[in-house]
Amino acid sequence: MIGRLTGRLAEKQPPALLLEVNGVGYELEAPMSTFYTLPEPGENVVLHTHLVVREDAQLLYGFSSREERYLFRTLIRISGVGPKLALTILSGISVREFAQSVQDDDAARLVRLPGIGKKTAQRLIVEMRDRLPDNLSDSCSMLQTTSADTSILAVRDARQDACSALESLGYKPQEASRLIRGVDCDGLSSEEIIRDALKRAMK
Repeated sequence: MIGRLTGRLAEKQPPALLLEVNGVGYELEAPMSTFYTLPEPGENVVLHTHLVVREDAQLLYGFSSREERYLFRTLIRISGVGPKLALTILSGISVREFAQSVQDDDAARLVRLPGIGKKTAQRLIVEMRDRLPDNLSDSCSMLQTTSADTSILAVRDARQDACSALESLGYKPQEASRLIRGVDCDGLSSEEIIRDALKRAMK
C-alpha cells in the first residue's frame, strides 16, 4: 500500500494531478479540498494517498490531510459509495461540515451534493454516525486557496478547466455552466472558481 508521497507537483488539472517522485511520475486523483491547498506546478508537495486495486486498473488518490483520507476510506466502505462519489462528497463539503451534518442528522445538506439522493443521504448519516470519531470535525483545519493568474486568457482557461472539473465530479454540463456563470471569475484560478461554484451549489 502506498500511504504517502513526497515529490514535485508536475501537473494539476482537477480532479487529476501528476506528482514526480525520484524520476517517477505518479498519476493521482484528488478532491477539490486538496486542490485548494496545492502549490503551483514545480513546487514540492506531500500527499497522503490511498491505492484502489481493480481488475482493470490501479487507481491512486491523494489528499492534503489525514482527515480527508480517513473520510474517503470510510465512505468507500459503505455499500453504493465508490471512490468517484467519495471524491465528489469531499469536493463539495469539508470534513468538518460533513461530520457536523452527520451529527445533526442534516440529510438536506448532503442532498445538495451531486449524486446524493435523499435515501443515500439518510444511509450515509446512519452508517457514518458510528464510524466517525467524535473529535474529527474539531481536528480539521481551514483550507487555504492558491493565488490566481489575472490575465484574460488565464481567466478563460480557468473557467473551462473549472467547468470540466465540475462535470468530472458528477454535475451535468448545463448545471456546471450555470454554476460557473454565477461566479465572478476575474482574477481567480480554476480551483478558486470551483470552490465558489460548489459553495453556490450547496446554498
